Amino acid sequence: MTLAGGPVIPNFGSGSSCEVTNGWFCTDWVRQHWSDTLQPALVQHIELTVIAVAAGLAIAFALALAGFRYRLLDPPIGFVSDFLYTIPSLALFQILLPVTGISVLTVEIALVSYTLLILYRNMIEGLRAVPAEIVDVARGSGFTRIQTFTRVELPLALPTILAGLRIATVSTVSIATVASFVVAKGLGAPIFTALEQDVFKTEIFAAGGMVVALALVADGLLVLLQRALTPWTRSGRPA
Repeated sequence: MTLAGGPVIPNFGSGSSCEVTNGWFCTDWVRQHWSDTLQPALVQHIELTVIAVAAGLAIAFALALAGFRYRLLDPPIGFVSDFLYTIPSLALFQILLPVTGISVLTVEIALVSYTLLILYRNMIEGLRAVPAEIVDVARGSGFTRIQTFTRVELPLALPTILAGLRIATVSTVSIATVASFVVAKGLGAPIFTALEQDVFKTEIFAAGGMVVALALVADGLLVLLQRALTPWTRSGRPA
């Protein structure tokens, strides 16, 4: 929109000179809007991610147990998880909206579906990579089937499972930004708000940078968890 005197300059208020001139990154704006915009969005983003990864981990573990115990189930389970992963997020939201409506549930179903391929495949591969001779020794030592699984197979598969968990978590942190197309939650909300206005750059960079930082922190915490749960992988000794 223009007036007789030329183009209309967006009004960014009476903030700092950086805000008034719409600088690339205004730290004053970040400080002023941390508590009312960025912090709530960060908390919501963490909640979306934790719920999706936790639900995906539980579902994938149950499916992996079935696929590992009954090999005939592995191909169809793998196919469904592969298929869900190939559906674009926006298309999946559109498919779910008539059923679950504009809600967090719609977002979570989509996010969970994207974790299944990574988590399921890593669980299956980790369990199948356990040497058969070690399983035979455990069974020969008097372990029951359940004891063999919980004390031998699962611990040995844990590094691969946790590696899949790291990938699923980082990817969920990223994909969760698209949730704002359905509900105004997470760090995607300030990003898309700024994109719609097409004026203020700081909001985009601040929220986008927080997504990257959150993914890095989550990955780092999971690396520490993996080191704590699998100390034998550092010493080179078997579990």
